[in-house]
Amino acid sequence: MEKAKKLYPDVTCYTDAKQLFLDPSVDIISICLPSYLHADYAVQAMEAGKHVLVEKPVDITCARAMAIEQARLRTGKRCGVVLQNRYNLNMYPIKKAVADGRLGRIFLGTFAVKWYREQSYYDRGGWRGTWEKDGGGSLINQSSHTVDLMQWLMGDVVSVSSAMTVAGHDIEAEDTTVSTLRFASGAMATFVSTTCAYPGIATEIALYGTAGSIEADADRLKLWKMSEPVDEMDEDEEEEWMLEHFGGGNRKAATAGELYGHRHVVEDMILAVRDGRDPEVLPLEAMKSLAIIEAVYASAKSGKTVFLNHS
Repeated sequence: MEKAKKLYPDVTCYTDAKQLFLDPSVDIISICLPSYLHADYAVQAMEAGKHVLVEKPVDITCARAMAIEQARLRTGKRCGVVLQNRYNLNMYPIKKAVADGRLGRIFLGTFAVKWYREQSYYDRGGWRGTWEKDGGGSLINQSSHTVDLMQWLMGDVVSVSSAMTVAGHDIEAEDTTVSTLRFASGAMATFVSTTCAYPGIATEIALYGTAGSIEADADRLKLWKMSEPVDEMDEDEEEEWMLEHFGGGNRKAATAGELYGHRHVVEDMILAVRDGRDPEVLPLEAMKSLAIIEAVYASAKSGKTVFLNHS
């Protein structure tokens, strides 16, 4: 607390969440607590009259996340969820290419979060890598953003077959998962998560269709091949232009007026409250990826394929 006061002398610091909830000068509260506390504090904040922005994952189970949605409806307060990777610069053209059908029929996706965490990461706080408080390990904590991007780009998942293991840490939950998924569209995908890939390698996002293919590493575009290029470019010219603007860490597209990533999410939440509209990502939308994560764990624990109900 003393360190925070020195760093931010003009900011009020609270030692009790109830004091924060009762402060009439506060309009929006950002929930950045350990995952298992998201629903408890989001509900309390909305019931106290505050708008809420919840970090990922929205909570550790869909049942707990639904409590947030019910509080949003009951109180009439605005509630958004931080899924900022949707707003990475390269996601704008990727999402548009999918929506415009430029990839043709997408038949395959490959997604992999190959990160690294030392044992000390899990030892801090007493909640990471536990089923009760973290909801799992590498999948729900490090990979939930990429699970969200997968379903956002490819649509509803209808079945999941998974395996998991603890490969390199002394933790209760998994640190590695491997899954195959089928989608309502008929497409298939693989998804890998791990926190054992020293020193932390990549976040693979790849889509393959009958008319085009896209590969990215997190927010860096790596491959862009379309059988029908646009703007009088040939296939190689379009890829060269896309990689120049959205690949290799080059941020030519990031003009001073553009907001992306976390900045976009925070700005959207502020504007939603000011303008009396919903933020772009509501709790129910965030629960789509959480339902997939729950299915992965259920399949890995049972050794059986798990089917998701979208009725």
